[in-house]
Amino acid sequence: MSILITGGAGYIGSVVTEILRKAGEDIVVLDSLIAGHREAVGQGIPFYEGDIANAPLLEKIAKQHNIEQLAHFAAFLSVPESVEKPLKYFGNNAAAVISMLEILMKHGLKNVVFSSTCATYGESRYIPIDEAHPQNPTHPYGISKYFVEQVLDWLDKAHGLTHVALRYFNVAGATETHGEDHSPEIHLIPLVLRVPMGLRESIAIYGTDYPTPDGTCIRDYIHVADLADAHLKALEYLEKGNASEKFNLGNGVGFSVREVVKTAEKVTGKTIPAKEEARRPGDPAVLVASSGKIRKILRWIPRYPELDSIIRGAWEWHRAYPAGY
Repeated sequence: MSILITGGAGYIGSVVTEILRKAGEDIVVLDSLIAGHREAVGQGIPFYEGDIANAPLLEKIAKQHNIEQLAHFAAFLSVPESVEKPLKYFGNNAAAVISMLEILMKHGLKNVVFSSTCATYGESRYIPIDEAHPQNPTHPYGISKYFVEQVLDWLDKAHGLTHVALRYFNVAGATETHGEDHSPEIHLIPLVLRVPMGLRESIAIYGTDYPTPDGTCIRDYIHVADLADAHLKALEYLEKGNASEKFNLGNGVGFSVREVVKTAEKVTGKTIPAKEEARRPGDPAVLVASSGKIRKILRWIPRYPELDSIIRGAWEWHRAYPAGY
């Protein structure tokens, strides 16, 4: 039995690949390399360059490797781009996933760990957000992920394909060998770290008048290694024959934009100038997860909950790989 990791050359997928390999799992990676990096996949791991919509390639992989489990990461993830190019997001993040699942199920796929998002909740009605919070995504990216969650629910009912959907909050940090290398970069922590690296002059803070202690947005950051560990536990959970589940993946603690900047200054030992800008449309003041469910059912406990640890890991990786992979 093998585990197929789609998007395994990307930021999160490559860290999950690293963790699963260390755990002794038999893994296969499929990645189009549109956003991923071949160098991020360890030597000796079966790797296929291609799209999840490539039916002949999926048939080949399924037949050669006896794929029974799938960890799916191959998705576009920019909210602004999804608003500008909805067909791109609905095509890759939803339609292509359906065709992929159909092929893999035909060849014996038994369960799926799905990379979902807190964006499926839409505007928060209460904090912290738990899994019972209403789902009302407000943009094509969130809608595409919510749609696949619904597809997986129906495939479970109709065909017994069990799944775990992991709804990420803000993933950050790095392992010793794997980190965040996006082009363009859209996430706060790597953007902040580009200032002390000399790659940009300052960081923009969008909105300083939110109803928070320091006026800036608060987000729940989770270390990518902790997130990868949750995927390992989710795969083990499904392999034991347990029922499908949805879990939030966050620390349950929020940090403001100013706290991120100040912590980055402490970690790097350098001043990071910040420019105050107007609020961006659609940015909620606070997004913090309740992670009680995954802690209870999967016995998942984050090892790096401190913002200092998350930023320090990212900083060390960026210094070791200043030009990325």
